[in-house]
Amino acid sequence: MRYLFGEFAFDTDRRELWRGADVVAIAPQVFDLLDFLIRNRERVVSKDDLISAIWNGRIVSDAALTTRLNIARSLIGDTGSEQRLIKTLPRKGFRFVGPVLEEQEPAVGAVNPVEPLKAALALPDKPSIAVLPFQNMSGDPEQEYFADGMAEDILTGLARHRWLFVIARNSSFTYKGRAVDVRQVGRELGVRYVLEGSVRRVGGRVRFTAQLVDAATGNYMWGEKYDGETEDLFDLQDRITEAVVGILEPTIQLAEIERTRRKRPENLGAYDYYLRALALTDAFTRDAVQAMLNNCLQAIALDPTFAPAYAMAARTYIQKHIQNWYVDEPRERAEVLDLVERGLRADRLDPLMLGTAGQCFAWFAHDLAKGIAYIDEALSVNPNHAHAYLQSGIVRTRAGDTGVAIKHLNHAMRLSPRDSRGYAIFHALALVHQVGGNLEMARDWANRAVQHNPNFLPGWTALASSAALMGRDAEAKAAAETLLKLDPQFSISLLVRRFPVVSDKFETYYEGLRRAGVPD
Repeated sequence: MRYLFGEFAFDTDRRELWRGADVVAIAPQVFDLLDFLIRNRERVVSKDDLISAIWNGRIVSDAALTTRLNIARSLIGDTGSEQRLIKTLPRKGFRFVGPVLEEQEPAVGAVNPVEPLKAALALPDKPSIAVLPFQNMSGDPEQEYFADGMAEDILTGLARHRWLFVIARNSSFTYKGRAVDVRQVGRELGVRYVLEGSVRRVGGRVRFTAQLVDAATGNYMWGEKYDGETEDLFDLQDRITEAVVGILEPTIQLAEIERTRRKRPENLGAYDYYLRALALTDAFTRDAVQAMLNNCLQAIALDPTFAPAYAMAARTYIQKHIQNWYVDEPRERAEVLDLVERGLRADRLDPLMLGTAGQCFAWFAHDLAKGIAYIDEALSVNPNHAHAYLQSGIVRTRAGDTGVAIKHLNHAMRLSPRDSRGYAIFHALALVHQVGGNLEMARDWANRAVQHNPNFLPGWTALASSAALMGRDAEAKAAAETLLKLDPQFSISLLVRRFPVVSDKFETYYEGLRRAGVPD
């Protein structure tokens, strides 16, 4: 017997699980568990039923059963939080609730063992997106390559974000030349978001439009148009691709955060806890930092391989570091470096983990060279990662490489012009311009930082120093007073001890703080 559900075929005779044209590796006990649940899908099966059928009545722990259920869910694209296919009914048991078709024999000569089904595919347990082929509105068939290349490059750029589930080109491009409803695309491909667009060439100019659509409702979430000269089509293609990928990341994350906020706590999975932590990153209060850490630890407990949760947990220690919220500094330094090492073991190719590891090695291990090496690795894995460019600018400024730091910080703003963490980029630009000798720009960027996030202590530090060195004594004194109100224990010696530098240009920065009234 073969059971068909979503994109899967479960063959009980061959003891095989297929996803599309690929066989999925599955352990014997997990196969038996799925087999029993699917065959008995019309009823709720108890824990005792499963133990009797799979373990022949032997005594097994709840943890052993839970582990195999989690593996089964993972293999068929389900999660303990979503429970779209395997549902747990507290104190009653379990039931396979997904729509199933039964097939006695596979079609003769079929290449793909799963025939197209009308039932909607289950959504992955992370944000999912399909990039449809862009319409060529130019009336010139020769421009098809440009439209297709644009879609492929954006798809590739999105695929570098490991927190995203991106449908492969071979699937999304089957819609080329077809008028489709994005809600249908969402059902057929099993995605939450769809990106569509068009390209029009008129004379010597090209106009590209893009829209991000919620596949469940058909509502537009974001749209933009880009214009450029056609003198260098491929350069224009690269610039548009970079801009679209940069804006999609925060747009999707904000939508996912709102979705998670509507979930009941008992239905949260690892990614949901991560999103709850992410929503608190810009609050910069002690309570918010502790809540961030708690959510991250919950995510790690549910999925010890989820690297972004380790990175976000490490970021809570970075916030404590810059805001001087330590309780036991030596212990907390050891804790964050342990989190970083565990996160790197969980996923050595996650760009968020690599970039955060670099910043942590720079701040907590005082190893700027090692920090830059990890951040550069993050950028090699994902050249469109705005936060890694920010981290590069921050650490490189301390290492004295101000030229590259400015370039990378400007690129971070270009990639993510609406970033909620803009205050961090503004402060980093203030600092790098000040140590580079441009006090006017330093003061301007520092003002933008404190306006964007008045709880961000480094912004007030940069403003106090730059204003003092420019002779704006009243402004410098007011900034220093705000700084000391945020942290009454703040001192220049604390700043020197916490953040390593290799450039003597920082002596001027410290002198500006002294003139503003910050204690040594």
